[in-house]
Amino acid sequence: MAGQPETSEVNIHLRARSGDRDLIDRAANISGTNRSQFMLSSALKEATNVLLDQTMIRLDAEAFQKVLTWMDAVPSEAESKGIDRLKSVKSDWANG
Repeated sequence: MAGQPETSEVNIHLRARSGDRDLIDRAANISGTNRSQFMLSSALKEATNVLLDQTMIRLDAEAFQKVLTWMDAVPSEAESKGIDRLKSVKSDWANG
């Protein structure tokens, strides 16, 4: 049904030291969630970051050389505009 939250499909179990659990509970409480919600949210964020950091592109030698040549070339006008636009955007951590 539309509007209803998704229900969990699987259980994830883990063991932790009591001090670690207490720390997680304090953080969950401050963030207004329960332990499970906090741990799942934190794990999903970290999993996403790990996967984004580990992205690999595989190329054969010819395609790789084309990329290197493109990177060494002077940017086109459109590329320069795009670079300038990206440089003008403030990062989230710089806005605080």
